[in-house]
Amino acid sequence: MTRYVVSAKFGVKDTHRPLVNSDERHAQMAFLNESQHLRYGLDDILKCLKRLKLKPTSVGFDFLVLATMVHSADTRVNRIQTSQDAWTRELRLVVPVLNHHKWIKATDVLQRMLRFLTGDLWSIDFRPWPSKVKAPISDGLKLTTNGLDSISLFSGGLDSLIGAIDHLENGAKTLFVSHGGESTVSKLQSDLFDELQKQFVGRANVDRIRWGLRFQGQLYPDMKGESSTRGRSFLFFSLAVAAGTSLRKDFTIRVPENGLIALNVPLDVTRLGSNSTRTTHPFYMHRWNELLSILEIPGALRNPYWNRTKGEMVSGCLNEKTLKALAPMSMSCAHPSQDRYIGSGKPHCGYCLPCIIRRASFMSSWGKDPTGYQIDLTKDRLVSTAANGQQIRAFQYALSRLAADPDVAQSLVFKPGPLREDSDIIPDLVDVYRRGMGEVAKVVGGLKVYSEG
Repeated sequence: MTRYVVSAKFGVKDTHRPLVNSDERHAQMAFLNESQHLRYGLDDILKCLKRLKLKPTSVGFDFLVLATMVHSADTRVNRIQTSQDAWTRELRLVVPVLNHHKWIKATDVLQRMLRFLTGDLWSIDFRPWPSKVKAPISDGLKLTTNGLDSISLFSGGLDSLIGAIDHLENGAKTLFVSHGGESTVSKLQSDLFDELQKQFVGRANVDRIRWGLRFQGQLYPDMKGESSTRGRSFLFFSLAVAAGTSLRKDFTIRVPENGLIALNVPLDVTRLGSNSTRTTHPFYMHRWNELLSILEIPGALRNPYWNRTKGEMVSGCLNEKTLKALAPMSMSCAHPSQDRYIGSGKPHCGYCLPCIIRRASFMSSWGKDPTGYQIDLTKDRLVSTAANGQQIRAFQYALSRLAADPDVAQSLVFKPGPLREDSDIIPDLVDVYRRGMGEVAKVVGGLKVYSEG
């Protein structure tokens, strides 16, 4: 099996070239353009932070470089072409950092969390920052901050919208962080945030930074890109950490996600290796906090909704009026790159896993769903072997298993990943799983799914 090596190069003065074994393929990322400015949106991020009187520490900048490389490898090394089992890849990164001694101590934790997140075998080799290349960040200068007290992720989804409303209603002075991916979804995300700002004008300072990281071409010319992108959250979280270090004080990164999705219990035995996210699973969140501690960063990631279902998040929102006005603009669908998002007025497919949970949350809390869907579950013909019926049939299977043996939930919550550090809240995790599935049951329980078209 071939290992794919990605190294970073910072201009002509950076002469380092990694040793590459016979069973490895090497690709290099040039981090400086012809004008010697940082590429991949890094220059824009630093300028955006500066406008807000913020500047990341050197270890915060290291996170931006590392995240760029992780995201590059994750989206440019195709699973089907490079893995023996059509999933697991072997990836090695060679990363120049400004805080070499700290990152060396953090390597094991970093590799462990990346493997959990993407299902791949990661190897991270850190090297000292090239001596002849000027460091883009100096820890000596401290800018005056603008009174921000926290960082909060804003994806444009329903959970992140509720998290933002609740946080602002509590009087927080927060900086929102977004990742801009596919252009159509990025516009929806920006439009939603603009409306959020209008709702709180004169009441709260609502600022946001957005990382529009995009790559031109491929790392390996003969290879297709990879669509699973399970490592995307590492980029998202790393930007939040870099911004957090700019505060020059203890900080919290809020990651709003309902408990059912955070646990992400597989709907059947074949789904452990699927494209399902592990972004907010407790084990992954713990590894992030362990990583920050090793790196001596005074921050922590927290999911304030770990014990709530999506429906409970909707019904418990601190400003229902604002939520009802903005919820239709939020984006939950798992298929943001499909053509149906352009000009249709119905940006959700209506049958993917996030869409089904979204439907369930509105029906359980408001009794009606303001979302425009491409499919009417009660009228369209649903087929288990087609996209429109696969997730519904999977939910029905999981619900029947749960109905036949309610106690099975106590073992199912352990399927997605270890929960050793959460032993004292296992009953709460089991309960939020049951309640979340109960919400979904009201939507999919009576639907007819055919085995053939």
